[in-house]
Amino acid sequence: MLQQFAPSDAIELAVYAENHGFTGVMAADHFQPWVPRQGQAAFVWNVLAALGERTDGDIGPGVTVPSFRWHPAMVAQASATLGAMYPGRHWLGIGPGEALNEHVVGGYWPEAPERINRMFEAVDVINKLFTASLAGKDAKHHGPHFSLESTRLWTMPEKAPEILVAAAGPVTARRAGRTVDGMINLGAPLEKIAGLFAKFDDGAREVGRDPSTMPKVLQLHLSWAPTDEEALANAVTEWPNGGMRFPKADIRSPFEFEQIARLVRPDDFDGRLNISSDPDAHRAYIQRFADLGFDRIYLHNVGRNQKEWIDVFGRDVIPKLHR
Repeated sequence: MLQQFAPSDAIELAVYAENHGFTGVMAADHFQPWVPRQGQAAFVWNVLAALGERTDGDIGPGVTVPSFRWHPAMVAQASATLGAMYPGRHWLGIGPGEALNEHVVGGYWPEAPERINRMFEAVDVINKLFTASLAGKDAKHHGPHFSLESTRLWTMPEKAPEILVAAAGPVTARRAGRTVDGMINLGAPLEKIAGLFAKFDDGAREVGRDPSTMPKVLQLHLSWAPTDEEALANAVTEWPNGGMRFPKADIRSPFEFEQIARLVRPDDFDGRLNISSDPDAHRAYIQRFADLGFDRIYLHNVGRNQKEWIDVFGRDVIPKLHR
């Protein structure tokens, strides 16, 4: 989480994690942290390039927004460059955006349906650029939200990066199945995720694709510490946004989140963030999502106790997980 750690520290922790059984990194694309206490917001593309040099696993932004701060052509260029530098390792995670990060360039902040429509049009632009560039041709686009004059990406990997869309609702999941390579979900009740899987699979089949070959990726927040009390304190102080039981996409400032965070209580994390000092409790929690069918699960321990957590999970959790 680049909201919590300086980029050099985050990279060192990723290297440490890879040496203890982890196999890839999802790096947060934030212009601001959720709350001031988190204290950081590094530029994700710089960090991903450094991670590519220092680690051997897969790397991707979780998630970037090619709709407000960035034109989709720029996201396509950044992704294609990473794909060319680190063949077979980079994937492109895309989401509809949050005001916390995207409003900083000004302009109208639309309602959720328009943000989702902008996201899928941006995906169309990126796909056009990837496809045309691999064929040695130019692409162009003129739509309701974006324009692209005839051009191509001059630096491309041999195979375009996978595009994964963050989907929290059934309509988005179905559209993702029709248009992109895979889906990203946040931790949620298993019944909800199973419903999203079904909609994603329906969308894939509608266009003649096999959903079993399309990656499903999970971003899972948790809090582990040597005692339950420490694990709970870490969640409340370091990741209060995880206990906010309402949509957060329209809040614009870390200082606004800080004010709201004063209302967060320990029981607000129930069902939203697994909090425990018991590694086996976390293993069982993660295993439920693996059993549901996720191909990759990215874990985020919300406390600052990262090396201690990596040691424990690398020894007592990861080796016991199975497909």
